[in-house]
Amino acid sequence: MKIRLALAAACMMALSAQAIANPQRTAILDRFAAEAKQQDKAFSAFSAERGKALFMDKHTGGKPEFPACASCHTSDPKSSGQTKAGKEIPPMAVSKTPTRFTDPAEVEKWFGRNCNQVLGRDCTASEKGDFITFLISQ
Repeated sequence: MKIRLALAAACMMALSAQAIANPQRTAILDRFAAEAKQQDKAFSAFSAERGKALFMDKHTGGKPEFPACASCHTSDPKSSGQTKAGKEIPPMAVSKTPTRFTDPAEVEKWFGRNCNQVLGRDCTASEKGDFITFLISQ
């Protein structure tokens, strides 16, 4: 029994590491880091803590029916969310949806749409990187 548990834990860690170490996701984060440095010379690194706050906090600049990312994505990034129309949204956590944040066009499409709905404006490069960093940590 102990061997089975150890093997299961090892498999889960391997899958999690594989989900995090993705060259497409790394390239997207590198691009956001370069943009963030251009926007703010004091920028040094993305923060999972700031990303969590962006994901969880309620905001007032966007549409009232979307005060937070968790409005559709739930407060647990490892759980499936649901659009207002009832369509299922796969979990945001990279550990649960390994393809999340690997297609640059999809990343920009959804940040463009969702940032405006929730914040009432485009997200900064730093916010995008923080958000992805948080969801990689989940």
